[in-house]
Amino acid sequence: MILRKQPALKPQDVVVALKFALARDFVPSFAQLARTLHMSVSEVHGAAQRAVLSRLLEPEAASLRANKTALHEFLLHGVRYAFPAVEGPVTRGLPTGISAPPLRQHFDQAQSLPLVWPDADGQDRGPSICPLYTTVPAACREDTNLYQALATLDAIRGGAAREREMAVQLLTKILL
Repeated sequence: MILRKQPALKPQDVVVALKFALARDFVPSFAQLARTLHMSVSEVHGAAQRAVLSRLLEPEAASLRANKTALHEFLLHGVRYAFPAVEGPVTRGLPTGISAPPLRQHFDQAQSLPLVWPDADGQDRGPSICPLYTTVPAACREDTNLYQALATLDAIRGGAAREREMAVQLLTKILL
């Protein structure tokens, strides 16, 4: 009997699955995903294969599509435990969580610094939070839908109860 290693999701698998979910009618190739996510083709392929094993993506004809029900459930109830928000020092970066556009308008932050993903090209300065994958800030600068989804997901990963509640509503609208 051959024992296999238990597969485990990696944070980039969530990013790739979200990109598939946001693609709607267009199914991107691994090369296109790699280019837009600033990852290698092999990283995207591996992420997609792990997401298929976890049922976040499903094979369809000659490509893959997001299993939006499973992805939605994992994002709302599992991601904050599997990939908790890790805070870092104050730095320059791209706003995320309640400091990013989808949630910023709902919370008064006049007296606090914005929460950011570390990014040398960022215009804001504040306490940092590790993005799900190192290339997320670069990918989000090019894709506003991905940016809104991942920034909202960060509010679920590390926000207070009221912030998470609002983020759940917004993420549901974005995904479904």
